[in-house]
Amino acid sequence: MFERRVFLKVGVAGLAGLLPSAVATQTPAPAPAPAPVPPPQPPAEPPKAAPEQSAFDPASVIEAARALSKKPYKAPAADLPEAFSALNFEQYGAIRNQPGAAIWASESSGYAIEPLHRGFVFTSPVSLHVVENGAARRLAYNPADFTFGQLKAPADGKDLGLSGFRVLRLQEGKPPLEVAIFQGASFFRSLASGQSYGVTARGLSIRTADPKGEEFPLFRSVWIEKPALASDALVIHAVLDSESISGAYRFTLRAEEATIIDTECTLFPRVNLDHVGIAAMSATHVSGTLDRRRSDDVRPGIYDVAGLAMLNGKGEWLWRPVSNRETLQLSAFVDENPHSFGFLQRDREFGRFLDDDNRWERRPSLWIEPIGDWGQGAVTLVEIPSESEVNQNIIAYWRPRAVMAAGSEVMFAWRQLWCWTPPERPPGATVTLSRGGRPPGAPANTRRRRFMVDFNGDIFADQQKVAEISPQIVASPGTVSAVRTFVNRDRKTYRVTFDVDPGNEALSELRLQLEAQGKPVSESWMYRWTP
Repeated sequence: MFERRVFLKVGVAGLAGLLPSAVATQTPAPAPAPAPVPPPQPPAEPPKAAPEQSAFDPASVIEAARALSKKPYKAPAADLPEAFSALNFEQYGAIRNQPGAAIWASESSGYAIEPLHRGFVFTSPVSLHVVENGAARRLAYNPADFTFGQLKAPADGKDLGLSGFRVLRLQEGKPPLEVAIFQGASFFRSLASGQSYGVTARGLSIRTADPKGEEFPLFRSVWIEKPALASDALVIHAVLDSESISGAYRFTLRAEEATIIDTECTLFPRVNLDHVGIAAMSATHVSGTLDRRRSDDVRPGIYDVAGLAMLNGKGEWLWRPVSNRETLQLSAFVDENPHSFGFLQRDREFGRFLDDDNRWERRPSLWIEPIGDWGQGAVTLVEIPSESEVNQNIIAYWRPRAVMAAGSEVMFAWRQLWCWTPPERPPGATVTLSRGGRPPGAPANTRRRRFMVDFNGDIFADQQKVAEISPQIVASPGTVSAVRTFVNRDRKTYRVTFDVDPGNEALSELRLQLEAQGKPVSESWMYRWTP
């Protein structure tokens, strides 16, 4: 179903100048002379000038980012009135686009967009442009484009600017379907048909969970090309900026059963950068089967994603369940030219969550397929302690090993699949459940832990093949004992339970894989135990 590793290539030819920004203006015309006979007629209303336009070339976006990197960073102006910057979540949610006012909604374009108001935590302005017939025009702020609920609409004529935009998929004979939203720094979200928003992507992450402090790049300007129905794709260009780096991005979005976003970027570091996150993503994980942090919550699970899956450059499938830790945890899975990785929500049963409001089982998986060679580096996982399901406390990204040198130009490309299940699956058995806890009968202060891991696969329906399977378990440091297996051929499941004694160590890295005749027949389950 998915056409792998196909993307639209951005031209890199530079232009002599930066891409000009077109601003919508109004030019008063002279009032007509009074009528020669009574009664006198009022002056005619001055006509509104058409919005200014400028020629658009994708290569100019790259040139604009390159030129920006040669200038000192300038933070966005903090010019949003307090009436909007102090809004809470509910108040901001009351600001909506006028019904039927989405751009291109009445045309046979396949997609429409809705500009989004500034307010709440979305205070930074974004310069939005639409590109039609090779010309770009800036979308000017107009309070008449919004409804404000119980809030008082701006009345002073001030240009409050826009904070981002929503992407709608047009369906013949059906209401438009929301498929993506770009809003806040360099964050954006998407989803597949029938899903609700969950995991969030980032254009770039810098020094995530670093003691030096994290830096949050933002999209300053965006150009959205009017889609042609024949192409069935929406192309978005953006200039990213922060203290340390600028960049030019091109997103090609296709909303099918899954939503595919091909991403290409050219980065221009202002300084030497040794901690950059490519294809970064974040998700919520408050309480799950390995941590059960909220034992007194009526819901058995509260999480966007169950774990991080990886197909590394050596062709090995890895599964790392994530959890809400007591302390910050950083894990690095060293690799060279990774094949694919991503956050997956494998738990699709309502009974895992029992949450009628949030429907965690409907959250998207986000699968990343690098395009081209990414070289040496590591898929990095960050697990941040959190008590709030509003916080996205689980983060993953590719961290290149090489330093991005000041003044250099670095290019990356990757495909994002926002889906129910990635198009690629391990050829062997996959993990469907991970649980951990105190072994029955052990004292309350014991450091010994029992783990239960369930695998699912067709191989478990064959009694002869099951007889050849053995679990290979490693704890480093620590000792493994009490290994037992349970097979259900009808459900095609294979359960492994085992105890780990870490001694006095502060952590233990665990690894479990099923083998038959010396060869793997499952993905590798990996987990870090901490007290």
